[in-house]
Amino acid sequence: MDRGKACLLLVLWAVAHLSSPGDGLRALRRTTGGRRGSTGLTGQDANGVPLRRSKRGWMWNQFFLLEEYTGTDMQYVGKLHSDGDRGDGSVRYVLTGEGAGTLFKIDEKSGDIHATKRLDREEKAYYILHAKAINRFTNEALEGESEFIIKIHDINDNEPRFTKDPYIATVPEMSEIGTSVIQVTATDADDATYGNSARVVYSILEGQPYFSVDPETGLIKTALPGMDREVKEHYQVVIQAKDMAGQMGGLSGTTTVSITLSDVNDNPPRFTKSLYDFKVPESTELGSAVGVIRANDADINANAEMDYRIIGSDGPGMFDISTNKSTQEGVIVLRKPLDFERKRQYSLRIQVDNVHVSPRFFSMGPFRDEATVKIQVEDVDEPPVFERSSYVMEVKEDAARNTAIGSVSASDPDGVRSPVRYSIDRRTDMDRVFNIHAGNGSVFILRQLDREESAWHNISIIATEFNNPRQISRVPVYIRVLDINDNAPTFATNYETFVCENAKANQVGVTWHEAAAVGFSSRHFFFFLFMSALVCRMCLH
Repeated sequence: MDRGKACLLLVLWAVAHLSSPGDGLRALRRTTGGRRGSTGLTGQDANGVPLRRSKRGWMWNQFFLLEEYTGTDMQYVGKLHSDGDRGDGSVRYVLTGEGAGTLFKIDEKSGDIHATKRLDREEKAYYILHAKAINRFTNEALEGESEFIIKIHDINDNEPRFTKDPYIATVPEMSEIGTSVIQVTATDADDATYGNSARVVYSILEGQPYFSVDPETGLIKTALPGMDREVKEHYQVVIQAKDMAGQMGGLSGTTTVSITLSDVNDNPPRFTKSLYDFKVPESTELGSAVGVIRANDADINANAEMDYRIIGSDGPGMFDISTNKSTQEGVIVLRKPLDFERKRQYSLRIQVDNVHVSPRFFSMGPFRDEATVKIQVEDVDEPPVFERSSYVMEVKEDAARNTAIGSVSASDPDGVRSPVRYSIDRRTDMDRVFNIHAGNGSVFILRQLDREESAWHNISIIATEFNNPRQISRVPVYIRVLDINDNAPTFATNYETFVCENAKANQVGVTWHEAAAVGFSSRHFFFFLFMSALVCRMCLH
């Protein structure tokens, strides 16, 4: 080395935190050599970085400073030293750049650099500083300014943090092993390029044996076949993310994943019993519901939709069944009138099917069920029933009073066969022309009839149950009055004619009507009469 030239030696002693345990703290030193202006390799440092000669009398280096220092004294960074420093105090060392004077302080006499505060790599990973040595008395620089970097060496001081907490996921029930559910992600604020401080490994703490997690990707999958929503629907899975590649001493964070099994159609509908009984009054109106049945399906929503239908009946067309979409019940509806006296019981065979069936679960079927429905018809007190819907009777107009002209007949359709009493609705026979026998229904006349006054009479006959007067029926009766020869002929009008007083026998006179019939007007007719009278007078003379 040329001793005639001033040469500055920068020695930075850095404390390095190495990835492998047991390496401990290392001291690093870089020096310069050779003549100024020469540049060449001088080997490698402890980290394997090639060293080059510089034209300057010193050279900068990159050093590491341990973050989160917890010691009581200021953390030592390194030392500046010039070859021209003879120890007589004539050299002053100056430090400028990021954090100079605040975070980093230099002893201007000795060149020792210290960090004054705890540093956090996650806040700032490195600092760029400049160093120079000047003559204390002349303020002349012994060497040009040189730049170097202090890099904050990462320690594992941040635990992994999940991007969500909790996670919400669903997966179909009965899924095969290995079905993907959801992927969780955790991040670590430590330096991912140095060591394993930010290398995260996932594991499952709660949720086994139902689910598993990929340690590298955080993908959660099903681990147990045949998970049934109807047995258990909700699962709480706890996932841990641990740094240091999962090694002992690594920091960890957890998150909860709420997993719900979504429904699939893996359950067929089932009737709660095989036989249903209903009682229905025979007076039930058409279209009325006579019974409601329901099959149970452990599935939900569309997978529980059902369709009911009648597959057998001893009364074809008497009943129908439909599905109530909101309750999934089968509603049995009456389509034809019931008659207790004709048929007192009906038997139906009902089948229920799932509307949406998945081919995957055909082997778990059949997805249908059957049940028998017995419908008993109850007797009600019905009004009398006439043999006919209407009656037509005929009577001559000269029939005597109390002459029977016909009869009506009604009976009680109920099993008790109550006697029937007959009467005429007087609102239809205000003149009381007719009457009826209360016991046998014979209709007879009370007054003389005249066809020329009224050729037809329309009356209404009432049949009333003797045991229950509230039960009544009505039937219309149309009575035709037949004509007899009881009226002499009469002229339609009075006729007038004029003849001469000396007219001959068998001479035809002329009437006004005859003249009008041949087209004579009244003026012409009277003129004709005047002339006829004049002729008659001339004949007399």
